[in-house]
Amino acid sequence: MKSIGLFLFATLITITTFAQGLPKPVEKARKAVFSIVTYKDNKLLNSGNGFFISEDGVGVSDYGLFKGADKAVVIAADGKEYPVELIQGANELYDVVKFSIQKGKKMPYLTKARRMPAINETIYVLPYATQKSPTNINGKIAKADSLPQGSLYYTLDFASTEKDVSCPIVNAEGEVTALLQKGNSGNQSFAIGIGYAENLTITPLSINDVSLNNIHIAKAFPNTEDQALVYLYLASTTVDDTAYLQLLNRFIATYPQSSEGYLRRATHLLSKQTATSLSSAEADLKKVLETADNKADAYYDCARVIYNYNMALEENKKAPEGWEMSKAQDFLRNAIAGKELAVYHQLQGDIHFAEKQYPEATVAYEKAARLQPSAAVYYAAARSKELTEGTNRKEVVALLDSAVAQYVTPYPLEAATYIYERARVKNDAEMYREAVADYNTFQQLAGDKVTAQFYLTRAQAEMKCRMYAQAVADMEKAVTLAPADSDAWTEKGSVHLRVNQREEAIKSLEKAIALDNKNATAYRMLGYIQVENKQKTQGISNLQRASELGDNVATDLLKKYNN
Repeated sequence: MKSIGLFLFATLITITTFAQGLPKPVEKARKAVFSIVTYKDNKLLNSGNGFFISEDGVGVSDYGLFKGADKAVVIAADGKEYPVELIQGANELYDVVKFSIQKGKKMPYLTKARRMPAINETIYVLPYATQKSPTNINGKIAKADSLPQGSLYYTLDFASTEKDVSCPIVNAEGEVTALLQKGNSGNQSFAIGIGYAENLTITPLSINDVSLNNIHIAKAFPNTEDQALVYLYLASTTVDDTAYLQLLNRFIATYPQSSEGYLRRATHLLSKQTATSLSSAEADLKKVLETADNKADAYYDCARVIYNYNMALEENKKAPEGWEMSKAQDFLRNAIAGKELAVYHQLQGDIHFAEKQYPEATVAYEKAARLQPSAAVYYAAARSKELTEGTNRKEVVALLDSAVAQYVTPYPLEAATYIYERARVKNDAEMYREAVADYNTFQQLAGDKVTAQFYLTRAQAEMKCRMYAQAVADMEKAVTLAPADSDAWTEKGSVHLRVNQREEAIKSLEKAIALDNKNATAYRMLGYIQVENKQKTQGISNLQRASELGDNVATDLLKKYNN
């Protein structure tokens, strides 16, 4: 990369390579420069330079050293080695990486220059401090181009070598201006402004950053707890279980007073369903209650975790002792005792529903609806009411009325589910015309997304309230959408028969049989029509076929016609 820029900053020309002493501030600054070695699978990958930019061990170097690495070690000016703990940011395009060693280590570091280098001002390239006879280079800025975030990309008026890559460029006060980069052109070198490297950060979206993912060393969290939680959430869908657990552990170490970290780790551990993981999850739930500022919400969160755990169990598999739904109810009772919220009662209803305790579920849902009405909670109450033994269907309809009433006309698409369910319950309650009206509204909302089954269902309701023409039209639409469905053709034949359209009924039933030669109902209906049409031989044959296929009604008809 030779130039990236928008504007010319300066052009000047001198170069001096010397082995004599440096200005005292510059000589002192050399202590911040280090050597770095990277590894992959315990084998040497690369080696190069870098320097610290903060007292707490944050350093910068070139990205190329780290690409593919799973381990890196900094060798400081005093010869001591420090493993790289976290990657703090990286950009492959500009060949820069920022990282940190273990916290608690105070390191010599370079201070960012308080001003941009001036024309004709001498700048210095600082090599790794332990070189016995380092060749120190000084020179001037030839050009400075703008980069994102207000930083600069420099062209320098002197040549450099591979040994100098990632060494700092400082002014006479020992303040760092830039990071020397790979490549040169004749008597020119290039450097990226320290501001760019300093501003590299981890954001929630960094979980999908290619530059970062090509480095296999742990990444830092974003700067705030809220952003770190978003990062964790995104990571849960992209990294494997082991890596996600490591992230959870690091989050908790970073934010030990965050109840959310313990809650998420408990959720993850419960999914493992081992004795060890359950024990650890139990400890994490206790920490949730200890660290949470809002105790009622903490009890609710714990209840939700246990509810989700039970719901995720394989069918017919019971939760281990102490992890049943009753444990979730215990947490919820504590939550409700602390504060009455709709979501608490709704979860209580969900738990009762999962346990098939439908009357109790209805009571909980209705409490939730009183506190905070919503279509979803009224619908939940309607479901549990419908499953309660001895319930009058019209009570269920009333709850679904309340669900639909949460919307104003013209209804939005999201109301469609509740309108369809109300139509179904009205049909069961023998409120056929009202059911058809709801089916019509549903169709208007769903448009061309309705299925053959919808038309079949509406036709059945239309037949019961003698809306024959509409029923026939719906069955035509049903078989148009599902021309290979034998049952749909059978139902179409039944509708035609009910309105005494025998020829149309015969055609439909013959089509049903052609599609499925074991369709007993179609054989029986066809046989019945044929006998009534004085085609007794054919009719008896089809009735016998239906009887052989297990149709008891056909068997009774044979007895009648053979007498």
